[in-house]
Amino acid sequence: MNSTTKAVKIPAVLKKMHDIFASAGFQSYLVGGAVRDMIMGKEPHDYDVATDAGPQDVMKLFNRVIPTGIEHGTVTVLLMGYSIETTTFRTESGYSDGRHPDSVRYAATIEEDLSRRDFTMNAIAVNLSDGVIVDPFHGRGDIEARLIRTVGNAHERFSEDGLRPVRALRFAAQLNFSIEKDTYSDIFEQKTLAVVRKISIERFRDEFTKMLASDRPSVALKMMEETGIMNMFLPEFSPCRGCEQKDVRGFHEFDVLDHLFYACDGAPKDNLVVRLAALFHDIGKPAVKRTEHTEAGDVNTFYNHEQKSAAVTETVLTRLRYPTKIVNDVVHLVKEHMFHYESSWSDAAVRRFIVRVGTGYMDDLFDLRLADMYGMHRLAVRVHDSEAGKNLVELRNRIAKVTAEKSAMSLRELAVNGKDLMEAGIPAGKDMGRILNELLSTVLDDPAQNTKEALLTIAKNIYARKEL
Repeated sequence: MNSTTKAVKIPAVLKKMHDIFASAGFQSYLVGGAVRDMIMGKEPHDYDVATDAGPQDVMKLFNRVIPTGIEHGTVTVLLMGYSIETTTFRTESGYSDGRHPDSVRYAATIEEDLSRRDFTMNAIAVNLSDGVIVDPFHGRGDIEARLIRTVGNAHERFSEDGLRPVRALRFAAQLNFSIEKDTYSDIFEQKTLAVVRKISIERFRDEFTKMLASDRPSVALKMMEETGIMNMFLPEFSPCRGCEQKDVRGFHEFDVLDHLFYACDGAPKDNLVVRLAALFHDIGKPAVKRTEHTEAGDVNTFYNHEQKSAAVTETVLTRLRYPTKIVNDVVHLVKEHMFHYESSWSDAAVRRFIVRVGTGYMDDLFDLRLADMYGMHRLAVRVHDSEAGKNLVELRNRIAKVTAEKSAMSLRELAVNGKDLMEAGIPAGKDMGRILNELLSTVLDDPAQNTKEALLTIAKNIYARKEL
C-alpha cells in the first residue's frame, strides 16, 4: 500500500522546524497542497505540517504560536516569516452535521493521518528529516495522470464534509485535472447532494471564488450545473440554459448560460470583480427576451436586460455574503456593460460617459466588454484587427485625451462650492444641490465655463428662474 520516493528538497524554514521537533524526539511531515504543488513543479504558497507532537508540545517548542484550532490538534507556528499550520496526527469518525467530525483521536502514524484526507493528491506527505515522500494511496500517480480521486470510498469521503464535492469541481478547473469516474458519479448521488446542502453559504462562496480564479472557470461551472450543485446554490442561472441568442445577425453562438460561462473564462483571472461581472452580466436576459419576426429571419431582443441582470446580480451576491464593495462594484459594471460608443461622440459626450461610469471603473468595464466579446464565439478578441476592438481602442484614447485636459468632471472640481453659492445669496438645501449639478452639467459641455465668476453668474440665473 505504501510507496516512498526520495525526491523533495526541503525549504529552509521547514528544515528549521524539523530540527526543533527532532530535538524533542518528534516526527514532522509536510502535508496537503504544498506537497501536491511541489510534485507538480509549482512553488507552494504556504505550508501545512503534521506531527506526532501534541498541540501542547508544539506550543512549548516554538516561541511564537497561535492556538488556531487547538481542540482539534491544530496550532499555527510563526517561524522565519511564515505562518505554518501544524496539526497532530489524527483520525476522525462520525460526521452527523456533514462538516465536523463527531470524534477526533490522535493517531500514531502519518499513514493513519493521511487516510482521513479528501483526495489522493492531497494525501501525500514529505518526511522533513530526509525529503522522502510517503504516498500510501498512490496520489503521486494520480497527479501524474492529472486525476482527482477520493481516498478510499467516495461516498464515505463526501459524507464526511459536504464541501468536498464542490472542492473536487474546483480542483478540476484550478489544476486542469479530470475527476475519476467513480468519484464524479458519486457526486450525483442524492445522499451526497443531501450533505452538500448542509454546507454554509460562506463555505460555498469561498470555493466558488476559488473556481473563478482558475484559468477556465467554465470547467467547474459546467460540472456544477451537471451535478445539480449550481441549482442548489445559484438557481438564478437555471433559466439561462436553453435561452437561445443566436439569430440572423450572427452576434452569438451559444445560449445565455454557455455565453456567461465562456465570458467568465475571457475575463482576467486575477480580477474577481470582472470575473463575477462577466458571469452575471446577462443573467437577466431570459426574463426580458422577445423574438421579432423579420423578412430576414427571427431576431432575438433583450431590451433593458442590463437593468434586470444588475438586480439579479445584487440579490445573488448579497445572498452569498460577498463584501458590500464587491457587490456594488459588480452590480455597477453589469448595469453599464451595454454602452455603445460611436466616433461621432463629442468630447462633452465622452466626459459625460466618464462621469456616469466613474474613472475608477473604466479599466474593469473595458475588460468586461472584451470578456463579453470572447464569450460570444469563444474566440479571443484581437483589438486592432476587428471593428469592435478598434471601437474600444478609439474610446479608450478619447477618454485618455479628455482626462488629460483636466477639466472638471465632479462637483469637487468645480471652481465654486456650496459656501460660494451661499455668499452669493443662494440658501443651503435641495435647490443648492440641484444648482451645483446643473453647473457641473454646464462645465461638462463647456470646460471654459469653469471659473468662479462665470459659474456664480450662471448659478444666480438658475436660482432667479426658480424664484420666478
